[in-house]
Amino acid sequence: MNIQVIHLKTEGMNKTNNQDHRIAKMIFGSVYPLYVTKVEKKGRTKEELNQVIAWLTGFDNEQLQQLINEKVSFETFFERATLNPNAHLITGVICGYRVEEIEDPLVQKARYLDKLVDELAKGRKMEKILRGS
Repeated sequence: MNIQVIHLKTEGMNKTNNQDHRIAKMIFGSVYPLYVTKVEKKGRTKEELNQVIAWLTGFDNEQLQQLINEKVSFETFFERATLNPNAHLITGVICGYRVEEIEDPLVQKARYLDKLVDELAKGRKMEKILRGS
């Protein structure tokens, strides 16, 4: 499967409700294996990926697996999450958009996750990915 799916390719992200709807309805469990593949291809582990997801969302491994089993959408995934108070420190470009400038809260959270996965896959040190936590 094309790795671009992980990035939930968009055009006019701040302007397109259609795109926001598409991201909201995507099933987290269908994207999660792509995240795993991406980080493992770069020599990182599923455990490290789960640590990054836990930092962003507050979900432990058991909760994460339950959400995957329930086939929740990204919308539900982030509704149930307790976003890390330091998530606003995630900055930079993902899919051509600065994450800190994304207006739609759900899209921004999904892009936060994409950005963290990218940083993990690129070999960034865990303490930097977790914004010093």
